[in-house]
Amino acid sequence: MSKKQDAYYYNNFISCAEYSCKAVHLLKEILTHFNPQEISRRLDEIHEIERMADDKKHELTDKLAKAFITPIEREDIVELSHHIDDVTDKVEEVLIRIYINNVQKIPQEALQLLDVVCQCCEEVQNLLKEFSDFRHSNKITQKIITINTLEEEADSLYISNMRKLHTEENDVLYIIAWTEIFNYFEKCADACEHVADTVGSIVMKNS
Repeated sequence: MSKKQDAYYYNNFISCAEYSCKAVHLLKEILTHFNPQEISRRLDEIHEIERMADDKKHELTDKLAKAFITPIEREDIVELSHHIDDVTDKVEEVLIRIYINNVQKIPQEALQLLDVVCQCCEEVQNLLKEFSDFRHSNKITQKIITINTLEEEADSLYISNMRKLHTEENDVLYIIAWTEIFNYFEKCADACEHVADTVGSIVMKNS
């Protein structure tokens, strides 16, 4: 297989991760300068990023269907592509839940958790930039560990936020809304970890 054909798959992974970063940075901008009256329009913006990410994923799937030889196993390419796309999907879902629940104000705890999710997405992109050289790179293991550590940090914040929500809040609708939203923040971090774990599994299989 030519290096150009080989590089296509790795570059596609990176491009899809870039969409995840665009989505999460847009989400951070929206929630940091939150205006409930603009939420519908901003939802369209993040959905457009998610649509472009889907297009990029479908482009890879189409190429894979016609390929005779691939740099790693087809099943691994499909699985990794799915997990990368899932990161963008989960980021969009956070904003969808904020819109559905008619949220009027963003608590500081949500912004703290979002900061960790942003770091997770950025580290996923950094990991995938290193992935094409996985047979020679000595950085991949540390990058996977970094993502796993960030996911643990997100879990810790999620638990403390949920505890505070259910012990200090009295508004039932507020509790229901933010339980759901915090769940999707945590799913974002989980999706990033799934990418990292998949990369780690592929490296082990091909070493």
